[in-house]
Amino acid sequence: MYRFLFSSKWLGYFVLALIFATACVFLGRWQMDRRAETLAEINRVVSNYSATPIPFSEAKAQFQSLDPEKEWTQVELRGRYDVAGQRIVRNRPLNGQPGYEVVVPLRLESGDAVVVDRGWLPIGNKTPGRPDSIPAPPSGDVTVVVRLKPGEAKLDRGAVEGQLASIDLAGFAAELPYPLMTGAYGQLAGETPAPASMPVGFPKPATEEGTHLSYSLQWFAFGVLMFVGFGYAARQQARNARIDAEDDDFGAAARVKAAGKPARKSKRRTSEEEEDAILDAQGY
Repeated sequence: MYRFLFSSKWLGYFVLALIFATACVFLGRWQMDRRAETLAEINRVVSNYSATPIPFSEAKAQFQSLDPEKEWTQVELRGRYDVAGQRIVRNRPLNGQPGYEVVVPLRLESGDAVVVDRGWLPIGNKTPGRPDSIPAPPSGDVTVVVRLKPGEAKLDRGAVEGQLASIDLAGFAAELPYPLMTGAYGQLAGETPAPASMPVGFPKPATEEGTHLSYSLQWFAFGVLMFVGFGYAARQQARNARIDAEDDDFGAAARVKAAGKPARKSKRRTSEEEEDAILDAQGY
């Protein structure tokens, strides 16, 4: 009944179904991997974002080489901002708005220097390619609480003087006359004393899982449904073939029966009918 499945056409259908299902499995697993990354990021935010700040002495190694599990950890720093080393980072959208971020080296009491991202500024209306104004950081000795963030990759695009294309710590360090720690930078959480004005602070990262799980289940379901559809089509093909075979058998039987039926004998006329026929022939 299902011998047609071994035909070249149906084997081709099966291969296509197999390819589609395999692609669905890969896409489903890709969504699961993205979900795992998202959950790991959520766990880091939940564990580190609002935890008690640790002193620089405990976090120094992280500024040299950041452990991914330590991202968002709050660190307390003491030192002075190097306003001359301040830079703005281009192309930094926030909530759908284009703008910049302000990064400033903080020279610590220990003699080390780290980068602090003080916040976000909208694009300017006065001078193209620059913010209208940059709020100055506090002068003198300051106490700063930052959250650890990894440095960014170098981008193959230039920037005008006083600006950076990305928070590429190694590239930033090359522009300064003193050593800079390049394993991580700090995203500003608070400053003491507080300045009169500040850039826009960064929002807390989202802690929603998103739709990765539902998407992955949908892809797996699509892969299964492909084989379900293939099986249904094969069943319908077999059913139609059976019906056609039954119709052919019924037609053949009818033809055989018709061929074997004896010819019907003509009915013999009565004497009265014969006399009437003779009279009709003679014109009466």
